[in-house]
Amino acid sequence: MSESILSVAVMEPLEGLEAEFLSVLSELYTALEQKGLARDLLLRNRHHPPHYFNIRYWTFPEARREAQEDPDVQRCWARLAHLCHMRRVHDTLDEVDWRSLAGPAQSKV
Repeated sequence: MSESILSVAVMEPLEGLEAEFLSVLSELYTALEQKGLARDLLLRNRHHPPHYFNIRYWTFPEARREAQEDPDVQRCWARLAHLCHMRRVHDTLDEVDWRSLAGPAQSKV
């Protein structure tokens, strides 16, 4: 497994602010990527359109702390607080290697 840390957030833009919400997310993702702190994937729930899922891979364990101290990132996070409801955040998720969990009979499939 790599040293990157996976985080997931579920966000819902406030009524009438979706375009601005997406614009600020784009700024945030660009800043994090350019600083080498994280890479992001944004998903939208097609059956419940206002819900967005942010999948973030922090580049290294200290990257979150560095982001919290970065003024550009802080400005984006502050703006997002006024543009959306943060429905759920999972700060630190670990990947499970499901292939290693398969029993002998299952591994021959």
